[in-house]
Amino acid sequence: MKVALVGYGKMGHMIAAALASRGHAVVAAIDPMAADATCRASSAEEVARAVVSSGADGVIEFSHPSAVLANIRAIVPTGVPLVVGTTGWQASIDEVSALVASSGSALLHSANYSVGVNLFYRIVSEAARLMNEFEVYDVAALEAHHNQKADSPSGTALEIARRLLAGIDRKKRLVTDAFDRRPEPDELHLASVRVGSVPGTHTVIFDSPADTIEITHTARNREGFALGAVRGLEWLLAVPGRKGLFTMDEVFKDL
Repeated sequence: MKVALVGYGKMGHMIAAALASRGHAVVAAIDPMAADATCRASSAEEVARAVVSSGADGVIEFSHPSAVLANIRAIVPTGVPLVVGTTGWQASIDEVSALVASSGSALLHSANYSVGVNLFYRIVSEAARLMNEFEVYDVAALEAHHNQKADSPSGTALEIARRLLAGIDRKKRLVTDAFDRRPEPDELHLASVRVGSVPGTHTVIFDSPADTIEITHTARNREGFALGAVRGLEWLLAVPGRKGLFTMDEVFKDL
């Protein structure tokens, strides 16, 4: 594959290494700040032009929550298949879905591309299904990330919470702020910590008067995220003419 990278910070460099390890080429590294970027595009329109002029087969976008939606709006109409790893734009999913459909393009998005995290999602969904039958257990989730992370809660934590809410009927509402009161029985609390260099730790807690069950995923580094994004683009391009809006759920059906 010939790949254009949008965002060439730490994650962008890890993705470049993962691409090289799998025999792919980076034909453009687009970033307004990175000293070794091949293109210093400062607007989404310039990003899209750089993608097209590079002749890339696909794009992997790991930029910043403040830039990602504009990048999506600019890149999708070019028709170049796009993998989006930046979070913070999912409130606009309906708009993006319509744009992908009208453009006849392909976009893969995920809060986390790590194979382990995507397996963890499925474990959480199954645990929620089981715990739905046992009201004696309360449930909460917590996550920790490095102190340079721009969003809180993380997209990964929000996906975990979504799966808990979908599987446990007694939990109806998500709370991500600190409590200054007793929580209501139908509230699911998601707590976030930002500290040091933690790559990412996510824990689901089921607690009863008799015992506690904890399920935890701990990332040792962010290399797994980078490799997963590369595998996602490989999947997107594996079927010529693949069109539509996809998540890692579709990718895992084939894996």
